[in-house]
Amino acid sequence: MLDEMNALQNNKTWELVPLPSGKSFVGFRWIFAIKVGPDGTIDHFKARLVTKGYTQIFGLDYDDTFSPVAKMASVRLFIVMPTLQQWSLYQLDVKNAFLNGDFQEEIYMEQPPVFVAQGSLLDWYVVFANPYMASSRAWFGKFSNVVQQFGMTPSEADHSVLYRHSSVGCIYLIVYVDDIVLTGSDHHGISQVKQHLCQHFQTKNLSKLRYFLGIEVAQCNTGIVISQRKYALDILEEIGLINLKFVDTLVYPNVKLLPNQGEPLSDPEKYRRLVGKLNHLIVTRSDISFAISVVR
Repeated sequence: MLDEMNALQNNKTWELVPLPSGKSFVGFRWIFAIKVGPDGTIDHFKARLVTKGYTQIFGLDYDDTFSPVAKMASVRLFIVMPTLQQWSLYQLDVKNAFLNGDFQEEIYMEQPPVFVAQGSLLDWYVVFANPYMASSRAWFGKFSNVVQQFGMTPSEADHSVLYRHSSVGCIYLIVYVDDIVLTGSDHHGISQVKQHLCQHFQTKNLSKLRYFLGIEVAQCNTGIVISQRKYALDILEEIGLINLKFVDTLVYPNVKLLPNQGEPLSDPEKYRRLVGKLNHLIVTRSDISFAISVVR
């Protein structure tokens, strides 16, 4: 929490002002997460201070919120292409990515009780969000502009993919929120892209790609191996099937599921969540595609 508050202050995310007449404020919430590595060990702890956006009114507090993220087909192609060309995959992580976006709206938020900087909660002192308030759409717009300054062009098929072709070689970049993956034949250009991003954002160089969107990546001289072993084990553990035996047949052949067949589920949300997670598992397990399409 202290690291998060320091990051907000260092990025000049807000300034403290009394609530202007006629303005309303939104609440806040702390989000805690445990980040783990591909082997399941704890990498670090994370705390995020967020506004309760569901209390905002469209057209008054905000306008458009859509932020593009990389399509899964693009992610798979991004792994296949370096394998065929024998390129390396490199990963960068932007620290406090959302704090870098250029935000246009004025948002007022109450102070977190433990970190009251001035006045008191009874005085209704609030935080005035300046143009650097967190927003996924604002962050992506800022990041895209910075990368294009380096000479990279967004793909028309997927705006989260950017590329640059030159006489020296090619560079490809894909971004999913704050996770960035680079590849290409222009190794010097890739180093320059990293330096360019470090000049504009606080980035963490994770060297070669090892873990991305639940996909484990192992790179060697003969190619690239991808796996979702940890992701699959987490699913089995969540639904309590971690100790069951394996079977060769995913579904019974020639079975047709009808809408009114069987008893209603006691927890339909759990079923939908499970199907959604299995749908992501198709990235590396194409053999379960048909079975997932049946239950979906």
